[in-house]
Amino acid sequence: MDSEIVLPGGNVSGAVRVGDTVRRATGPWTPAVHGLLNHLAAAGLEGIPRVLGFDDRGREILDFLPGSAYGPEVPDDVLADAMHWLAQYHRVVSSYRPSGEIVWRASRGELAADQIICMHDYGYYNWIGTDAGFSGVIDWDLAGPGVPLDDIAFTAWNTAPLAMPGDPAYQAARLRLMAESYGGEVFTPLQILEGAPVLAQRSARVIRAGQLAGDPGMLNLAKVGEPDRTEVRLKDLRQRLPEIASHL
Repeated sequence: MDSEIVLPGGNVSGAVRVGDTVRRATGPWTPAVHGLLNHLAAAGLEGIPRVLGFDDRGREILDFLPGSAYGPEVPDDVLADAMHWLAQYHRVVSSYRPSGEIVWRASRGELAADQIICMHDYGYYNWIGTDAGFSGVIDWDLAGPGVPLDDIAFTAWNTAPLAMPGDPAYQAARLRLMAESYGGEVFTPLQILEGAPVLAQRSARVIRAGQLAGDPGMLNLAKVGEPDRTEVRLKDLRQRLPEIASHL
C-alpha cells in the first residue's frame, strides 16, 4: 500500500493522501455529503472530489484533486473564476432535492422549498489551483441547507477579505468583482457586504455548538482560536461596514 502523506490545512477533519486518493475521517453527516458529491458528479460538475468508498479503517476515500490550495492573498482573476464556479455549482445543485430528514454536520432536517445545499466553507483555503488557474474545491464536510447568498457572503468574509482590516475602497472593489463574476444582477455588492457579518456569526455559532457537542473537528478549531477569533473580527467588521458601503 502507498505511504500516507499528511495534506496541509484540514483544521476540521484532517486528510492524508494515499496514491491518487485522499482519506478522511467520517461522521454521521458523511452519507449526506456523499449523496451531494455523487449528484454533482452525475451532473458532470468539474472540480469536485469523486467518492470512491471507504478503506479498512473506516475512512472515506475520495479522489485527489491535483494542484494546491490558495493562500490568503487571492488574485482578482482567481476570485473571479471562483465566483464563476460557485454560480455553476448553485445552478447544478438546485436540482438536488433529497427528501426527508437529513443529517448534516451543522444541522438536521428537511430541505425547505427556498433552500439549496450550500458548500458553507467556500474560502480560499478550500480552493485548488494549478498552473492553469482555479481548478476545484475540496473539504465538503460542512455542506448543508442554505441560500445562495450564504456561500457568497462567506467568501466575502474570508477572501475579500472582510474579516481583516484593510483599505475600504479595495474591499469594496473586491465585492463588486464578486457580484459581477457571480452573475451581474443576481446579488448586489451591498447585499454581499451586509450578508458577510450574518454568515460570520453563523460560522461562530456552528463552531461553538460543535465544540459543546464534542465534535472532534470543531474542537480542533479551538487550537487556532476559534470561534473567539471570528467573534473579535466580526465586532471589528461591524464598525467598518459604513465606510466600505460608502465606496459601493
